[in-house]
Amino acid sequence: MELTVWGIITAIVVGLIVGALGRLVVPGRQNMPIWLHLLIGVGAALLGTVLARAIGIATETNGIDWGELLVQVVVAAIAVALVAGVGRRRSVTR
Repeated sequence: MELTVWGIITAIVVGLIVGALGRLVVPGRQNMPIWLHLLIGVGAALLGTVLARAIGIATETNGIDWGELLVQVVVAAIAVALVAGVGRRRSVTR
């Protein structure tokens, strides 16, 4: 796999989309700014790609690799739920 500028730009764009999808998948209201969801999405896209390749789901295709995308969205949803849950526990109301 060759790392190119176009590949990095594509990974960032896919990460932004995955972050938005991760926000939509998690039920309820998340008290997080949208930029944090998008940042989580970029990280989830990278981690999801690594996981998909490790378990043999990711393949080299000319189009969209739906299995890899599904893994990325699941990782993003888990990360959004964890971060939103941590933020919820920290807030104290009186």
